[in-house]
Amino acid sequence: MWKSSLRKSSLLGAAFAFGLLVADANSETLRLPDNLVGFSSRDGESYFAESDAREAYFPLASNFLTQKTQSYCGVASIVMVLNALNIPAPAVPEYEPYRTFTQDNLLTPRTDAVLPRDVLARQGMTLDQIGGILLTQPVQAEVHHAAQSSVDEFRSLARSYLGQPGHFVLINYLRRMIGQESGGHISPLGAYDGKTDRFLVLDVARYKYPPVWVKTSDIFGAMNTQDSDNENKTRGFVLVTAATLH
Repeated sequence: MWKSSLRKSSLLGAAFAFGLLVADANSETLRLPDNLVGFSSRDGESYFAESDAREAYFPLASNFLTQKTQSYCGVASIVMVLNALNIPAPAVPEYEPYRTFTQDNLLTPRTDAVLPRDVLARQGMTLDQIGGILLTQPVQAEVHHAAQSSVDEFRSLARSYLGQPGHFVLINYLRRMIGQESGGHISPLGAYDGKTDRFLVLDVARYKYPPVWVKTSDIFGAMNTQDSDNENKTRGFVLVTAATLH
């Protein structure tokens, strides 16, 4: 019992040492509805300590970004994952000689062929565009529309990915379906707690909401919604690994 408590304390200490994902860091964030559990709440800490799959959390936390505009949730999420994967990155003049992906240098003529920057600025990114932009880099990206999946398949696949080093999950969901304000959004998942059947959503709109634990059925329902910017296809999730992983 003592060793279990010590391990939980160590995990929580490591998690919050980053200081990046403390839910109460910004007093201006909107109030969470009762169905969501803030990451830094007592329950949220407990879920993380007992979580079944959390390999994705620490690489993402150490590369966490707040989206730079209200349409850049997909951009910020992709940049976090690419940096967490240690994909060869472009040069950044202000960081010379160091290289890293940023919300500026991710966008290139190759990504413009998938999603022109002026369209991105107006309406953000769709699920299929997430996959297309990821595939401009040396990664494997599997796009899963919710209508062609199921809550059980999502749980199984996402849980498996979150439990393996170098594997990440991006979700595209409708905020209002989980009681938030209000439209489509994209963020990475950080962990899964089987005891409560909840996923940790590392919300990249940190000016708006903190990271939250969401029931699997609720987040799948929020993904299983039509996106008018994507030919009314449903939203869903993307599984991402480096191209050399199998």
